Amino acid sequence: MDSTSTPSVPDGAVAYAICALDDIPSRKARGFHLLRQGEDGAPRPWSIIVVRWGRQVFGYVNTCPHDGVHLDWERNQFLDPNGTRLMCGKHGALFDLGTGRCVEGPCQGAGLQPVALAVLDGDICVTGVSLVEDADDMPCEAEGVG
Repeated sequence: MDSTSTPSVPDGAVAYAICALDDIPSRKARGFHLLRQGEDGAPRPWSIIVVRWGRQVFGYVNTCPHDGVHLDWERNQFLDPNGTRLMCGKHGALFDLGTGRCVEGPCQGAGLQPVALAVLDGDICVTGVSLVEDADDMPCEAEGVG
C-alpha cells in the first residue's frame, strides 16, 4: 500500500465534509452516495468509497473498471476477507487500497478512479469537485490549510 499521507487542500479550494474521521474505523471502508454537479449544472449521482487506514484516507469512485458495477456486494462490504484489498463483489477483482490499481482479476492493471480527499479538523472532506449540497451539509473551510 502507498505510504503517502492524506493530502491537504490548496488555499481557497472548497472541501465538502462527508463524515468525521472517527465514523470509519481504521482498516475499514464505507460507501457514500453523493450528488455531483454535471457539466450542464444538473445534479448527477456519484457513488464513492472511502477507505481509512490509520490516519490516512483513500477515496475512489465506486465503479469497477471491468464491468462498470459497484464494488460492494452488500452495503459497505468493499474489502476482501483479509481486509487488505478492495474487492469487486461481482467478479472478485482485487484492488490495492492505496493506489486503486487492480492487482488480480479480469481488470488486472486497470485502476479505480481516485477521489481527492483531505482530513480537515477531524472531518473527511471531498475536494476538487462541485457537489450539490443538502441544507444540512456545509463545506469545510480549506483556506490556510496546506
